[in-house]
Amino acid sequence: MTDGTNPPSSPQPEPAHGSGGYGFPPGPPAQNGYGYPSGDGGYGYPQAGQQPNPYQQDPGGQQWQPAPAPAQPGFTRLAGPDIPGASDQPDWEAMADRSEAARRKKKRWTLVGGVTVLALLAGGGTFFLLAGGSDGPEGTNAQPSASASPEPEDSKSPTAYTATVAGDDTLLRDSYGSMGIRLGPDLRVGPLGKRFQVVGKGNANSWGQSAEPVVDVTKSFTITARAYSSATKGSRIVMSQGDGESFSFELGVNEVNGKQAWIFRVQTGDKGAAATTKTVAAEGLTILKTPTLVMAAYDAEKKNIALYVDGKKAGETGVAAIWQAPGPLQIGRSKHHNIWTGPWQGALHNIKIYNAAFSAEQAAAYKEGKLGPAPKPAHAWLLT
Repeated sequence: MTDGTNPPSSPQPEPAHGSGGYGFPPGPPAQNGYGYPSGDGGYGYPQAGQQPNPYQQDPGGQQWQPAPAPAQPGFTRLAGPDIPGASDQPDWEAMADRSEAARRKKKRWTLVGGVTVLALLAGGGTFFLLAGGSDGPEGTNAQPSASASPEPEDSKSPTAYTATVAGDDTLLRDSYGSMGIRLGPDLRVGPLGKRFQVVGKGNANSWGQSAEPVVDVTKSFTITARAYSSATKGSRIVMSQGDGESFSFELGVNEVNGKQAWIFRVQTGDKGAAATTKTVAAEGLTILKTPTLVMAAYDAEKKNIALYVDGKKAGETGVAAIWQAPGPLQIGRSKHHNIWTGPWQGALHNIKIYNAAFSAEQAAAYKEGKLGPAPKPAHAWLLT
C-alpha cells in the first residue's frame, strides 16, 4: 500500500545482448523473442518440420518433455497426449456420489444433535454449577445469564430475577420480603446455571447478615436451604439467628459421635448454656460434596423441633420454648459464648423462611417440588 503518491523508482539499464541478464541465456536471442518460435506450434512446441527450441534440450541432447500433471480427485484424465493444455474433465458420477454421501452425513448429525438436546432437556441438569473451584462439583463452567429466569410463579413482579439489590452486589435481595442480607468479604455470589448461589471459603469472613431479626422464635417457623459442603471436618453453619452471647437456633453441620452430621439446634435457656440446648441430628449420611436439601421446623403448639434431610424426617425432640437471642439472621456462621463459629465452606442457595411449621408430608412435597402455592415464604434469597 502507498500513501497515494508514486513511490520513487530506480530505472534499471537494459541488459546488453548476449550478457545473460534478466533471465536470458547467453548468446543471441531467438528471432521471435523469449525463445518461442512463431507459428501454430506455439509456446515452446515447434511446428512440423522445424527444429526444436534449443533452450529446451537437456544436456544429453534429448528434447525436454514435461512431467504429466496428476489428475485431480474426482476428475478423469482424457485419452490423448499427456502434455500441458490437455483438458481435465470432471467425473460427474464420482462427484454426485460424494455430494450424496455428504448430504447423508449432515442429515445424520442433525438428527443426532436434536435427539441429544431433547435427552438433556428431559434429564434435567446438575444441582450445583459452580465454575472452577474446590467448593463445587468439578468440570462445570456455567455462567449466569444476563437475562435471568423470571420470578416465582406466585410473584407479581414482571422483572427478571436478580440475586442482589440493584447497584449493590454485596446485598442479597429478598424475593418475598424486604430484608436484604449483607455479604461478608468471603461469602460471594457465584453462578448457578442461569441463577445464583453464594460461595464461602470457610474462614472468618465467610458470612452474611440481615439488618435485624427475621424469625420470630416465639411462633412456629420453618427454615430451609440447599447446601453443598466442601469441609471435611468441624462445625459448618448454614444459618442461625442472634449476635449476642449465643444463638437462638442454628442449622448446619456438626461433629456427632466423631463424625459429621446435619444438625438443628435451639437454645432454650439464657446465655447459651450447653445444658439448655436441644439438638436433632441426622447421622450416617454423606455430607462432603453432596448437594443436600436441609430443613428445620419449630412447632410452637406441639412444642417440638424437627429436622428433615432431602425431604425425609431425621428426627424430632420436644422443647418448652426457644430463647430469643438478640440480633439478626446469620448466613454461614453462629454465635457461641461470644465467639463466631461454624464458618461455611461450600455453596448455598434457595434459602427460605416460612412462618409455619412444616409437617413430614409438606417436607416431602417440598423436596419433590409439589408443595403448592401455600404456604408462601415470608422471606427468600437466591431462588432457583
